[in-house]
Amino acid sequence: MRWFGPNDPVSLMDIRQAGCSGVVSALHQIPVGEVWSIEAIEERKGLIETGNGQFTSLNWIVVESLPVHEDIKKGLPSRERYISNYKESLRNLAASGIKTVCYNFMPVLDWSRTKLDYTLPEGQKTLRFVWEDFALFDLYILQRPGAFDDYEMEVQESALSKLNAMSQEEIGALTNTVLLGLPGSEEAFELTEFQSLLNAYTEIGDKELRENLYYFIGQIAPLAQELGINLCIHPDDPPKSLLGLPRVVSTESDLAELLQSCDVRANGITFCTGSLGVRADNNLPEMVRKFGDRIHFVHLRTTKRDSDNPLNFHEAPHLEGDVDMYEVVKALVQEEKRRNENQYTDNQLPMRPDHGFQMLNDLNKRTYPGYSAIGRLKALAELRGLEMSILRSLPQF
Repeated sequence: MRWFGPNDPVSLMDIRQAGCSGVVSALHQIPVGEVWSIEAIEERKGLIETGNGQFTSLNWIVVESLPVHEDIKKGLPSRERYISNYKESLRNLAASGIKTVCYNFMPVLDWSRTKLDYTLPEGQKTLRFVWEDFALFDLYILQRPGAFDDYEMEVQESALSKLNAMSQEEIGALTNTVLLGLPGSEEAFELTEFQSLLNAYTEIGDKELRENLYYFIGQIAPLAQELGINLCIHPDDPPKSLLGLPRVVSTESDLAELLQSCDVRANGITFCTGSLGVRADNNLPEMVRKFGDRIHFVHLRTTKRDSDNPLNFHEAPHLEGDVDMYEVVKALVQEEKRRNENQYTDNQLPMRPDHGFQMLNDLNKRTYPGYSAIGRLKALAELRGLEMSILRSLPQF
């Protein structure tokens, strides 16, 4: 499971009792672009391993994420310094025995939702994205220059009508949700500064962002290969352009082009079924079969698109929704089987259940959106049962 550090409402003992042996964590306290020192890495490792002599062991096995500085994404001359720092952080992680590093290349915002407490029919709360609400923010709250070109007239009019019926409290809640910062943080961007962040990408389109991504991975993946580190990019969430910003890790062809740009095995993928599954044109089981050797980390979750507007979606129960979780897990199990047969050292794919519901007594607790304990425990139990059933139905390793 993912653990955000000492301030996470979910404790390491909670994670241990869920049956996990590996922890996914990051040093969120270190400003983006600065070097992760061996001392800071070892301190976090020490926290995670506390109690290993008395209880079942926990170990820090995946970094999520080692963030990429915006100057790298924008291709500024200063990127060389930040790439150098990134390399030093990789060296320090390798020296501390951590060999899987997740990152993303989404400009400005890591992920976007319009509601963090959408109530499901059973009473659980989950995350939701509504295109009309996002348009409302973009057009009438942020008032981004050129935004009207990105929305059909019907969406513009319905968003305005909805805005006129909203209270100031509702407008503030939507604003804070869209501007929520990095995972692990409860701080949102300030509206007044946000447009300036977008302005920095005015001259950066799809082509330029791809070039900057391929330059970055071309610089760091060969070193990661030498260090024995598997790099794994997280797909865009949601996988489409927002706020005039390009998104270049959303489809099968995006992933194929990225892997080809630096053809070393260390240049790999975080296979997030939720992010990729939002798009109906992504065939997830086939993508696992195609990219299996370069999948280094797995997020298992699913979303459900609205039948009347597929741009709207919410996080669904892990075995339901639009992702065929049976076929995805079956393909992943077969990939692990292939690795075992070929005597890979990384023959087990690290996986975590992603974006669990807020439910039961977690409804009365402070939690990071999508990362409450009980909802993820439910998801983990379901996914383990599914995996066991698939394993029992296949020839033994």
